[in-house]
Amino acid sequence: MIDVCDIQVMKPLLEQHGFRFSKAKGQNFLVASWVPRSIAEEALVDESAGVLEIGPGIGSLTQQLCLRAGKVCAVELDRRLEPILEKTLGEFTNLELVWGDAMKLDLAALVREKFPGLRPMACANLPYYITTPVLTVLLEAKCFDRVMVMVQKEVAQRIAAAPGTADYGAFSIFCQYYAVPELLFEVGPNCFLPQPKVTSAVVSLQVRQERPWNILDEEIFFRAVRASFAMRRKKLSNGLAAGFPELGKAGAESVIAECGFDPAVRGETLGIPAFAALANAITARREAT
Repeated sequence: MIDVCDIQVMKPLLEQHGFRFSKAKGQNFLVASWVPRSIAEEALVDESAGVLEIGPGIGSLTQQLCLRAGKVCAVELDRRLEPILEKTLGEFTNLELVWGDAMKLDLAALVREKFPGLRPMACANLPYYITTPVLTVLLEAKCFDRVMVMVQKEVAQRIAAAPGTADYGAFSIFCQYYAVPELLFEVGPNCFLPQPKVTSAVVSLQVRQERPWNILDEEIFFRAVRASFAMRRKKLSNGLAAGFPELGKAGAESVIAECGFDPAVRGETLGIPAFAALANAITARREAT
């Protein structure tokens, strides 16, 4: 197996194929072998798992996944990497490469097709500029047992943030609605080629099989969350009134009181159960009119 994390191996391989890193695609390849190994181990990948990898790059994480998983399906956008991946991954019979944009694929259909009888998982070393949309697609697909991502440290902190903290926001609630996140470890810039200007972190998201909040209307729930954080430093009533013009200020205050919250409460202090109660109260009012 070619050690693609060895910079003395990687550089000549890239040069041989005239490969140049694309800033537009956010390409930073791992050169620290402990990182992909740790990701595969922490994800609990074994022969019962079918792993969808987004953006294999030159295959450092892909190799570790293939050594453990029943099957790996790696989705890569950059066709320039094709001859390189043939060399770094060609020995693995449990790997299938899919060339295309993961954002434009029906991931649930892909998982059903590629991983029959296997426990579906997703792994990705995400370019910073597409972290939120890709993670959104992975979670909304509702077809994975676990999602493991390496992202910018600050994004990882937001994903796992608790109510009332500075990092807590609408994206925290979105991720925690679909999964239970755990921030595992940090990865310094020196672990990549070229070196990014930020520290990365690996996050495990154990996807919830059940969401125990009895939310009547998911769209209203997320609308309430977004409205609350759109006016983060103001009272929740201001955010709800702006996000639900049909309520008005008086209606927003009435909903907050109905749910038993302090009139001066701010949305950034509330967890998912509280937002579920607010959304259900708003839904009930809308249905009554």
